[in-house]
Amino acid sequence: MDSLINAAARALAAGDPLAALQRVALRDDAPALALRGIAMAQLGELPRARELLRRAARGFGTHEVVARARCVVAEAEVALALRDLGGSPRPLAAAATTLQSRGDPANALQARLIAARRLLLLGRLDQAAAALAVLDARGLPPVLAAVAALAQAELALRSLRIDTALAALDRAQNAAARAQVPALQAEAALARAALDCPAALCIGAGGAQPLRLAEVAAVMASGALVLDGCRHGLRVGDAWLPLARRPVLFALACTLAEAWPLDAERHALIAKAFRTRDGDDTHRARLRVELGRLRTLVAGLAHIEATPRGFALRPHAADRVVVLAPPIAGQQASLLALLADGAAWSTSALALALGDSQRTVQRALGELESAGRVRAIGRARARRWLAPPLAGFTTILLLPAALPSG
Repeated sequence: MDSLINAAARALAAGDPLAALQRVALRDDAPALALRGIAMAQLGELPRARELLRRAARGFGTHEVVARARCVVAEAEVALALRDLGGSPRPLAAAATTLQSRGDPANALQARLIAARRLLLLGRLDQAAAALAVLDARGLPPVLAAVAALAQAELALRSLRIDTALAALDRAQNAAARAQVPALQAEAALARAALDCPAALCIGAGGAQPLRLAEVAAVMASGALVLDGCRHGLRVGDAWLPLARRPVLFALACTLAEAWPLDAERHALIAKAFRTRDGDDTHRARLRVELGRLRTLVAGLAHIEATPRGFALRPHAADRVVVLAPPIAGQQASLLALLADGAAWSTSALALALGDSQRTVQRALGELESAGRVRAIGRARARRWLAPPLAGFTTILLLPAALPSG
């Protein structure tokens, strides 16, 4: 490399993209294009960055496999920032293998971190944990050490392992301070702030009490039967019964849990599950059918018994029932939680993360846009969606697969 390329690379490593561009902005050789692409990415010009990195990859010769692999890694990081999550992970995995075998372990680790962060965005926590478990961050530059620690902290937070998250956040903040990159320091501080914000509401006779993540983790570990309105399911200890795909059954379970230790009246169950005020014989017949299905599903956790005026939830081993509600109401809570990270998401990426069809996501976005809660930028296939940050609470529990499946 010549002196200008070296100087631009040092400027980028220090987080100064403008200084890098001053040295290579007028050059069109492959190394300069790659550095310009990284600089544009740091400045937030992500589509332009992707274009420059692709040109750089084409510009490197067939024998410059390391340089081309580095371009693949940089483009993958841009795709992550663009929330373009639909591509195949194989090119990135191949680039990581090439870099590792050619004596560039730092960029190989960066490639694997990008893959793990993509899995976290998609809510595939088990796969992300496996990817992070094999990474060795010892002796790395502070920037990569901070990114690795932040990924480990996010995984721990979303799995409600608070002590592990705190340790990872300490490592992230220390590494970010050594790196002296403001964006990393701000990201680490924001992740730590999530611990002090309300993450859920505990519904009881006295009203709704906000709970922080550590308090939610304590409730989960208490042995109580927890009706988790954030993840839509029932939990006792490590046993987890997901009901996200069974909205009627979840509505019935929620009504029964809110009424505990008393019973829930039939008309209240019908109103909550079937969204009607005036139930008739058909609704009562359907209620019996749906309660039979719910009774079968929860048989390992609790019993549902009939009473003269309705039905009651009776846990087998738990001595109490706790109802957790999300800090924001509505069927689009998880969608808003994803958009609240400040990035611009495509509908296809949102559909991947939520496990819904793209058409379902489009309808939900249309409703939120009409209510003024999200906005769109771009047109056609370039259209992306944004939402303002949700201040005052953390959305950790609203993200897809926020809790382990058990």
